[in-house]
Order: sequence, then structure tokens, then C-alpha cells
Amino acid sequence: SGSMFPTLQVGDYIFVSKYSYGYSRYSFPGGIAHFSGRFFYKEPERGDIAVFRKPHGYVDYIKRIIGLPGDKVAMIDGVLHINGKAVPRTLAGTYNVRGVAKAYFRYDEILPNGKTHEIIEKSDSEPLDNTPTFVVPEGSFFVMGDNRDGSQDSRVVTEVGFVPAENLIGRAEVIFFSLDDGTHAWELWKWPFSVRYKRIFQALN
Repeated sequence: SGSMFPTLQVGDYIFVSKYSYGYSRYSFPGGIAHFSGRFFYKEPERGDIAVFRKPHGYVDYIKRIIGLPGDKVAMIDGVLHINGKAVPRTLAGTYNVRGVAKAYFRYDEILPNGKTHEIIEKSDSEPLDNTPTFVVPEGSFFVMGDNRDGSQDSRVVTEVGFVPAENLIGRAEVIFFSLDDGTHAWELWKWPFSVRYKRIFQALN
């Protein structure tokens, strides 16, 4: 979906490493395995792009892990705050979203562990740009999309909320194929013109 613009594009195909976080019942197709907890668990790092089973439903989501257990996370006037400190961001230009007339602002955001990634913001006064302070419970994570004004994530408690460790499926590692939005993989005759060659084998960070 567009919730991870600009890092991911609609039409990207990605490899996901399930062993990075160990295995839970959601590591298996449809969550058909009947056991709780995780085997060979390794805690995600802040800034990882993770695939997880949505806590409220049967859909797999992909977002960035922002908050670790015990963290206090809040958005204040569009700026991410972790444990009472504003997360630095630097304006890096603009970003055009398909179907949207006005360009978004593009920022380089630096998380407390030094990991840098791009985010986009429509403005700093959208509905999710000011939130209460969320305290991440033990065994759970706070996730957000890089498209901060176009993402249903942990800020929307009724839809996503905190993501339990058990719901993690894996860490997104690399884009192995990419097609223009609107082109289906089976439309081979469109590939010469629709493949985004520069995105193939692009590592995700």
C-alpha cells in the first residue's frame, strides 16, 4: 500500500526474512499452526521494516518499528517524540504522490539508535500529527508508516494499536521485483515498459 511511501512503492515485491525474529504461528500460511509464543525469538531493532499480522483482524501489514517495549511515543505537531525527546528530521525536498496535486514534504528522520530513513508528510497539522503519549507494553511494539499522513498504524488504537511480538511475521529485506502501479505480474507483455529496473535488488533500510 501507499502507507510506506517513499520507502516502498505500490507494485514492489519483497523478500521477508522470517527467521530474523524467530517463528510464531503467524509464520505459517494462514496462521494454521496452533501454538502460542515464539521459538528462537530475537527482538526487532528500532527502525526495522516488519511484516506482521494485524492485531484486530486477519490481514498482514508492513510498517516500520518505531517504539520498543517500555518506550513512550507521541506525535507533537507532526514531529515524532520518543521518551520525551523530539526525533530529529531534516527537510530533504518534496515528494509527488500519484493522484495528489500538491507535493508532500520529504524528510530524513534519525531514530535514537542512529538509523536514518525517509518519511513524507502532507503537513504537520493532519489528524494523526498530534497524539496522546503511548506507553509501549512489555512484549509489544509501536509501528508507523513512513507516509505519516497516509498510514493506519499504532496511532490508530481501534485498527492497529500495539503489535504483540507473537504477531510478527518477519523483517523486510530487499525488493526483488517492482512493477508500475496498475500493472499485474501476469501481464508479461507490459514488463519491458513497466518494470522499475532501478528498484530491483534494492536493500530496505
